Amino acid sequence: MRIAVYLAHPGVGSFNRALFDAVLDELRGRAIEVVSHDLYAEGFDPMLAAAETETVDGTPTDNAQVRRYQEELAQLDALIFVHPNWWGLPPAILTGWVQRVLTPAVAYKLADAAGEPIGLLRAKRALVLNTSDTTEDRERDVFGDPLQQIWAACVLPYIGVDDVRRKVFRTVTDSTEETRTAWLREARDLAAALATDI
Repeated sequence: MRIAVYLAHPGVGSFNRALFDAVLDELRGRAIEVVSHDLYAEGFDPMLAAAETETVDGTPTDNAQVRRYQEELAQLDALIFVHPNWWGLPPAILTGWVQRVLTPAVAYKLADAAGEPIGLLRAKRALVLNTSDTTEDRERDVFGDPLQQIWAACVLPYIGVDDVRRKVFRTVTDSTEETRTAWLREARDLAAALATDI
């Protein structure tokens, strides 16, 4: 079993980093092969080049880092993303990763002229762990939970991931150490459940 875990937060002391580390530790403790990527530490460039927008035929990118991420995708059984909610969006580095890595002929193909996608990934499960300083009621009632729409309605189903699990840890800024410890245990449990269900 092979699971990739992606972190999109620039702060080495952030709670996102703590979630990432807890998930990695849990999975590795279960003898699962883990591919880990801290997109900021790896210096991933989220800027989509003009040439990369012309890949409807699956023409490979000439960017070695993007190619490496794409080659890994074919060997994964599940995906885990860890990132904050910034303006109802993933950080720009992760949005750029989606746009540059999850390309036609790598992650999906279009079945017909109407644009119905066929996912090409072996991975059919994903877990998204978000942090937020917005209350659940406000996120749902005022904003419509945009991250749920992005991950569970747009990105992941498009590439063939039909089991999308998501947990939001909120509100982080005023959380206690005790609460954060409980959240880290919950993140471990969610990662373990994702791996067990494969």
